[in-house]
Amino acid sequence: MLSFEALFSDLDDMGLGSWRKTLATLLHQRIEPGAHGHLEEWQSIISQLPEADRDCIKPHPLAIEITGPHLATMDRDELRILLMGLAPWRKGPFRIQGLDVDTEWRSNLKWDRIRDSIAPLDGRAILDVGCGNGYYGCRMRAAGAGLVIGIDPTLLFVCQFAALSKMSGIGAIHVLPLRLHELPEDSARFDTTFSMGVLYHQREPQAHLLQLKDTLREGGELILETLVWPGSRHEVMQPEERYARMRNVWHLPTVPALIEWLQDAGFLDIRVIDVTRTTVEEQRSTPWMPFESLAEALLPDDPVTTIEGLPAPTRAVIVCST
Repeated sequence: MLSFEALFSDLDDMGLGSWRKTLATLLHQRIEPGAHGHLEEWQSIISQLPEADRDCIKPHPLAIEITGPHLATMDRDELRILLMGLAPWRKGPFRIQGLDVDTEWRSNLKWDRIRDSIAPLDGRAILDVGCGNGYYGCRMRAAGAGLVIGIDPTLLFVCQFAALSKMSGIGAIHVLPLRLHELPEDSARFDTTFSMGVLYHQREPQAHLLQLKDTLREGGELILETLVWPGSRHEVMQPEERYARMRNVWHLPTVPALIEWLQDAGFLDIRVIDVTRTTVEEQRSTPWMPFESLAEALLPDDPVTTIEGLPAPTRAVIVCST
């Protein structure tokens, strides 16, 4: 069974014990029997995984590695079958007792573009919005973060993190099946908030930026990563139906437009630290995510153009403060 008791203990230490009343009911509803058709199956898989009695996670440049004597007792093929039962795996990669979980995203590449341009994470309380299975949270903890709270509405990703957490023994990191607006109102307690790959899915992106600002203490830092439209003018492109095969892409601002949105939301010290076109070397189908990926969203003979005839996905990372 998924449990959030460690979360409430960490929230008490952070001075957010008042969150328990609101979150306990909501989290219980998200994981109660019948909440998802596959939840019992996923929890059964988690129950069969070996449990670490200490932190045994080792972030390496290419993958997050989990290893230890508790995992050595499990046959690698059996481990692979169990973890395949939690597919598709999108963020990673991970190496678990020598088993490579080759995820759709080589998320280490994005982390490498970010890590040296943000405030040091030592001891900081971090909120990771749209965190997926907690890959970046593991990177943040390895970089010294005091507490990482990730939120993502996709229950499969929460279960993937529960599996990783059980096998690794990593502490002070939590992944909750929530959306940003569901956090309690008294949430301006975080030193750093990450929002990566979320803004373009919002019908009201400027409202999302205001919500992000409300999570940060005075002087806190936002790391925002999102799709952008090419150009040096203030423009916002709104796809008519799909963009790169995605239905729920609502707004693609140019970098100047995105900066203006952040200024309007009251953010300060706005810095563009990276603008990179996403390629099939970074996002692709694998045995761990066997469905269509970026390659199917691009013209076969013109990988800088989507199948809709639009510029291929480019992502910008912006750092700013409150």
